Amino acid sequence: MASYVTGDRQAFTTLFARLAPRLHRFFRRSFSSEATADDLLQQTFLKIHRARDTYRRDMKVAPWAFTIAARVRLDELRRRKRLSEDGDEDAWARADEQLVAAAQVQERAAPDASEAELVRQAVEALPESQRVVIHLNRFEGMTFAEIAQVLGTTEGAVKLRAFRAYAALRTRLAPLVTEAAAAAPPGEARSR
Repeated sequence: MASYVTGDRQAFTTLFARLAPRLHRFFRRSFSSEATADDLLQQTFLKIHRARDTYRRDMKVAPWAFTIAARVRLDELRRRKRLSEDGDEDAWARADEQLVAAAQVQERAAPDASEAELVRQAVEALPESQRVVIHLNRFEGMTFAEIAQVLGTTEGAVKLRAFRAYAALRTRLAPLVTEAAAAAPPGEARSR
């Protein structure tokens, strides 16, 4: 990133190769659309290019880039949900949780669905505000403090979203754990 800031074009190629797949997955998980993820990735890198002079060498590149990506994501969510321009991540979370609570009907997965598919469905059933925290924590390896910085909220709010998300996942995936324990040979069930 430091080389890119100074104008090194090859540095951008390296930066893009390292960050683009991660940012694309971030958008793909939020919107479940390859085309939307592609568009938002392009917008993000345009904003990274425009903001490159604000990058400080003492900062980690990934959280800085994900902060920009989170703003692009929030702008898209606002556009789709017609939230006010001054709404922040917390306002989105409240609106999102209300929509999910009001409209969500628990879907039972097909009996022949794989465990990975059942987990994917359980994660997708979470409110977006919780899914994004799970993604950044589990898949991007960010701490709750870094996630709070990326999303422009407090660490406490991020921890609460994570707590709620993991509790919901435990509830939704309890049958998998029960099935796995029942299918495991005696003695192995306890180690799960």
